[in-house]
Amino acid sequence: MSSGYGIALQILLHFAMLSLLAIGGGVISLSPDMMRFVSETHGWVSRAEFMESFTLAQIAPGPNFLFATLVGMRAAGFPGALAATIGLVVPPALLTILTLRYGGRHLDGPWGRRVRVAVQPLAIGMMAATAWALAEMTLLNVVQVAAFTVATVILLLTRLNPLWLIAVAGILGAGGLL
Repeated sequence: MSSGYGIALQILLHFAMLSLLAIGGGVISLSPDMMRFVSETHGWVSRAEFMESFTLAQIAPGPNFLFATLVGMRAAGFPGALAATIGLVVPPALLTILTLRYGGRHLDGPWGRRVRVAVQPLAIGMMAATAWALAEMTLLNVVQVAAFTVATVILLLTRLNPLWLIAVAGILGAGGLL
């Protein structure tokens, strides 16, 4: 299955499965596994291409899951882009529709409370795992680790808009300092 359609089908199935795990942190929390699947397991997209797609989707206006569409496009052309997008959007949308339709009656009951209590640590753990995986991929030297540490401390101690730190990091990166 090395044709564009075969690759697209594999992306559709894998991303659809992953999309049902995107609780709390959204699709971004799944990006490390997506990268492993398309880069390390299959070699359809390099790690650098994946990170370029991820970064472009984060800075562009619109939904931040669009990086998967870009990755699918790089892996298998238009069929890959379509497969990645459908795989990420349709399963959770269907689950949400079913939950709203049938789960609303039990929201305040014992099952509703159990589900909320069970999902909270899962969401926190997935976001922490994503942060760790992204840090491993992007913090490649002491200067980058120092810049990350300084930015984190600033964000924790002030109410500074993170866009200012992103702009500074972009300027430093463009100047070859990061």
